[in-house]
Amino acid sequence: MKQKSPETLVGETVRWKFTEGPTKGTSYDHTFKADGSVVYKESGDTGKGTHEKKCAVEAITPDVHVISYLASSGYTLTVVLNFEDMSVHSYASNEKTWSSARGTFEVLKESELVH
Repeated sequence: MKQKSPETLVGETVRWKFTEGPTKGTSYDHTFKADGSVVYKESGDTGKGTHEKKCAVEAITPDVHVISYLASSGYTLTVVLNFEDMSVHSYASNEKTWSSARGTFEVLKESELVH
C-alpha cells in the first residue's frame, strides 16, 4: 500500500525490510537528522543505534528518494525508496565487495518507534 511521500525524509524514521540479498530477513530503522546525519539500528533494538555524521537524502521525484552514507564499518550504502510501490533497492560496497538487496519500506509513526 502506497504511503504519501514526504517532501523530505529529514526528521523521519524509515524502516526497510529486506526480502532479497545478503540481508534477507532483516529490517533496519533509519532516522534522518536535520544536521545531515543518520542514526540506524536493527528494528526492535532498544539501543541508541549507530550514528553516522554525513548522510545524503534527496527527493529525485515526489515518489523516489535516494539516500547514501558511508558507515563506520567502511561500507557505503546507497538506497532508493520508491513510494509508488513502497519498494527499497539498496547497494552496499567497500574496497573489496559489492552487494545489492531489495525489499519494502515504511515511514514509521512516533508510536511505532522503539526507544
